[in-house]
Amino acid sequence: MTQLVRFDPFGEFGSLRRAMDRLFEEFAPAHPLRNGDVEFAFPVDVSDNDEAITVKAVLPGIKPEDVEITVSDGVLTIRGESREEAKEEKENYYRREIRYGSFSRSLPLPTRVNQENADASFTDGILTVTLPKAADVRPKTIKVKGGTKAA
Repeated sequence: MTQLVRFDPFGEFGSLRRAMDRLFEEFAPAHPLRNGDVEFAFPVDVSDNDEAITVKAVLPGIKPEDVEITVSDGVLTIRGESREEAKEEKENYYRREIRYGSFSRSLPLPTRVNQENADASFTDGILTVTLPKAADVRPKTIKVKGGTKAA
């Protein structure tokens, strides 16, 4: 028995849209909602060597005194606030993309750190946090001693 199927010219667009949505979710930065407002995310680089973990965060236009850094239970949290300049009532904006308000980002650290010896610096809008690794997780070099041949 032959079954008649109705042709839907836009049916393939649904799968195309789902594929495009997946693509944008993968590559676009997430903007989580907090209290109905969009919270802005800032990019970070996390690297390590034998001695320390280094985190670099791009925070253009932010003043060092407006940034707070905490380390707790293996998680580094960077939070702060971007304050808007006083605006004139006569200004008509065609586009407003600069975000103001509080921001926060928490990053799990890949290993235990000595938070008492942590250091942070802020240069040209780049925050650099250096977290020395805990002594028990640092690589240890063992020297080989020479000996005599057994007879």
